[in-house]
Amino acid sequence: MAGQAGTGRRRWRLGLAVLAALVLVAGGATVAVRLVADRQPERGAGRVAAAPTPSEAAPSPTPPPGEDVTGPLNLLMVGVDTRVSVPGWEPHGDAVLVTHVTKELDRAYVFSLPRDLLVDIPAFPKAGYSGGKTKLTHAMSYGSRVPGKPKEPSAAQGYELLRSTVSGYTGLRFDAGAVVTFQGFEKLVNAVGGIDVYIDQRTVSLHRQPNGRHRDPAPGGGGYVGPQMVYEKGERHLNGWQALDYARQRYGLDGGDYARQRHQQQLVRALVTKIQNEGLSRQPDRVEQVVDALGDTLIYAGGPRIVDLAYALGGLPADRLVLVSLPGEGVGKGSAYRGEQLKPVGREFLTALDKGRAEQYLAAHPELVVKK
Repeated sequence: MAGQAGTGRRRWRLGLAVLAALVLVAGGATVAVRLVADRQPERGAGRVAAAPTPSEAAPSPTPPPGEDVTGPLNLLMVGVDTRVSVPGWEPHGDAVLVTHVTKELDRAYVFSLPRDLLVDIPAFPKAGYSGGKTKLTHAMSYGSRVPGKPKEPSAAQGYELLRSTVSGYTGLRFDAGAVVTFQGFEKLVNAVGGIDVYIDQRTVSLHRQPNGRHRDPAPGGGGYVGPQMVYEKGERHLNGWQALDYARQRYGLDGGDYARQRHQQQLVRALVTKIQNEGLSRQPDRVEQVVDALGDTLIYAGGPRIVDLAYALGGLPADRLVLVSLPGEGVGKGSAYRGEQLKPVGREFLTALDKGRAEQYLAAHPELVVKK
């Protein structure tokens, strides 16, 4: 019985950590791979305060989790589509979100990088990749290749190369992160009872019918046919498939893929708000429901232990989660299109963020802050 009780307590603590890390740290996307809860930090990652000397040590023998975790922290979340039934499928980084938590752990900035961002992807011998300049989304794909196992791509390995690529581009050192799939995101939203989101422009779904069923492929390929789900402008309550569908749309939107990035960030904030408003972190049974719903759909790539990181960030209020939109533009013209690049105001934000001047920079450039 004691062993079962201990297992139960550990599972609850892990469940709370997964929930907090997924929503506050990673934001809500997911990959069908096992959870890695206690991975050792990579060199230079995971800032943990130095342990006090015996004479300075506090009398309490059991300090609270996360007490030694200090800021600033940089966290990387990657959302991928899983099409394991497609021959030759490899995971791509469909959504790349970065969260920067300030030194005081009292404010966080969340921004997205375009999936088609033109970047230098470093060589990655583990996957047999020699490096090159191409779209960011391919870093996950190239890194996922396992020599000798062409039909068994590793999303966890792909994350390693994508993390190195994003670090090289932004100048940020990442302390932790997560990879999530579309299916895991849908499960998470359903597990918390849906979320409330402000739809900032009329959005017509390319993929779903109003009843939630997938639209039929067009004869001969090249799109879909049949009725389409429509998300009208205004405050809306979305269930799992609706939130996922809304997050995927970019065609026909004013802003294209940049509008889709903004919508994904808004969903992150909606999830955080829902969990905090309902006090889910204080309801072990509900936490268990969320963890059970996610199942085996999260890979956590740490730094600090996931339990410590989750507890350290658990007091961060949703209204201090600042969503930042980084404008970009295409590189090349017409058929010579190569990808996207951030405009100078976006690149300068990354520099300000790295130097701890994000708040001042956004005060001077309020147009970068997503209001709803």
